[in-house]
Order: sequence, then structure tokens, then C-alpha cells
Amino acid sequence: MAGNSFGKIFKLTTFGESHGPAIGGIIEGCPAGLDLDIEAIAHEMARRKPGQSAIVTQRKEADAVEFLSGIFEGKTTGTPIGFVIHNQDQKSRDYSHIKDSYRPSHADYTYDKKYGIRDYRGGGRSSARETASRVVAGAIAKQILKDVRITAYVSAVGELELDQNSMPLDFSEIERNPVRTANAEAAAKMEDYIRSIRKQGDTVGGVISCYIDGVPVGLGEPVFDKLHAQLGKAMLSINAVKGFEYGSGFAGTRLKGSQHNDLFNPDGSTQTNLSGGVQGGISNGEPIYFKVAFKPVATIMQSQQTIDKDGNTVEMKGKGRHDPCVVPRAVPIVEAMAALTLVDFWLEDRSAKL
Repeated sequence: MAGNSFGKIFKLTTFGESHGPAIGGIIEGCPAGLDLDIEAIAHEMARRKPGQSAIVTQRKEADAVEFLSGIFEGKTTGTPIGFVIHNQDQKSRDYSHIKDSYRPSHADYTYDKKYGIRDYRGGGRSSARETASRVVAGAIAKQILKDVRITAYVSAVGELELDQNSMPLDFSEIERNPVRTANAEAAAKMEDYIRSIRKQGDTVGGVISCYIDGVPVGLGEPVFDKLHAQLGKAMLSINAVKGFEYGSGFAGTRLKGSQHNDLFNPDGSTQTNLSGGVQGGISNGEPIYFKVAFKPVATIMQSQQTIDKDGNTVEMKGKGRHDPCVVPRAVPIVEAMAALTLVDFWLEDRSAKL
């Protein structure tokens, strides 16, 4: 299987399956001499881990990171950083009913047809559990990008949207509620809605918005490595993501050029920021902002018609522990992938030495 690495200079390669002994990764290109804040990494992992609230999967994983290489006396050495996260609460028997059948809208069918074999326990390599390794690397990338502030939050759950006109954003609220949205009133409504969806044995999708401040001018490598293109690739590589838009996005298509252009101030800043902090594929110093759309989790606790490996029609009902809505736990994953994208360009642009 190819496609397990992300980045050119700051490069992450991940390994492992959802129900294997462990997942993990290897980080290449991390500058030497970085004072690594292990507690900050643990904090990011706690934001993503299962079992953190009543509206997420109740799988219990400590998600403690064990570093194997690349760190000495609390500092990075410049050599590859190897790490593992041991799986502790797998219940593979919950997936025995899908051994010979394909779950609708999962990777079961495509993996089987492509490789001729699949790990049906929790989806194996296709499981979102793999993203825990991304959060480790993203937490380290954040520590390199000291002056860059990356803030993601849930801006929609199903048809419930965070209306900034009537519900002003308050980033201090994000970690105070289990939905991880930036308004207390919206959080209560979204939480109630997710609970009701769970009781129905169903799932719901949502949108995560991300706001990045402090990005210097000049990150991005046209023509094919534009900053927004790589951010889009990073976000679309996350499980369950169905869409990405930055700046004015699709709404910008309804404007005229005279309305959409970001006019300059004498210091090079812009009076508006419909460009979303990126012009010509290069950061312009303004805040970068984008949205990421997540589909409803494909495993539902309702009977559905599907097929088995021989093409026979069969009935299937989800079992086990699953998120009724993935977006609350995906917030730190979005931040991690943004950090990995930015640090790669930052190191490439400056050949930074810490």
C-alpha cells in the first residue's frame, strides 16, 4: 500500500490498524534542538481520543504516546522521530458480522477489490483511528510554528449552523463544550441534536471552520504546490471529509469582481480578506480561513441492505461503539493537518534552524 506519507521536508509516515497492537508514525525533517513539550502533545491527543464525552464513541483509549527515537534529554535531535500509540480497547468481535459482507459507504468493498484482502476489524487501515498519529505530528509542528495560531471549531451539525450574526464567536468556548463550537448557545442546541440522532440509531454530518493567524507572507510554492491546494489535499485526506473551501469559497461566485477584490492598504495589508489569506497560491500575511465538510458516519445502528463478497443481498445492522457525529473529535485533526501543511512550507521557505 502506497500513500502513507504526508509532507516533503517535515514528513510524516503513519502505520498500523484500528484493531492491531498499535498505531504509530515516523517524522522526518524535524529540526534539531526543539524543546519538546510532551504535555502539549498529550493535550492534543486528549482532544481527539474516544470516550471523552457522551456524544462520541465510548471506546476507551488512553492514547498515550511512546516516543522511540529522535528525542534526547527533552530535545529533538534532528533524526527521525519514531512513536507508537498502543491500542488497548479493541473489541474485534463487534465486527465478526461483516467478515464476508460490505458495509455501505465504507472502504470495505474498495479495499477488498484493490488488494484482494481486507482487515474487517474496525476497518483496519481505513479506520479514523489512524488520525491519532497525525495529531502527534501536528502537535510537534505547532511547537515549531510558535507565532502561528491555528483555531478550529465546529460551525455546523446537520442543519444547525453557527450564525455569527446572532451567535457571536467566542474561541474561549470551544474547549468548554463537548461539541467544540465557538458559542455556548449553539453548543447546547448541537449537543441536544446529536443526542437525539444517537437515540435514533442514526448519524449526522457537520462542518468544521478553521482560522489561522500569524502566517507570514510567502508560504506556498506555485504552480502545483499552492498553499491552498495543499491545505485542500490535507483536509480531504481526513476520514469522512467531503468538501473543502477557503476564503469566500462558493459564496464568492455570486459576487462581482468589484465586490470581491481585496483592496490594499499602504502597508500591504488588505481592507477585506475574501482571498482567505492566500493569493496566487502564496500566503499574503492576512488570516487564513477555510471550512471542511464531514459526511455522516457511515456505520448506523439501523438495518440496511447490502451485499456479501459473493454478490448476494444481505441485511446488515451496525454493532459496536461509533460516533453519532464525527466533527467534535475531528477539530484537533483539522488543526493538526493545517499545522503539518504550514510547517512543511515554512521549513522549505526558510530552511529554518532552531
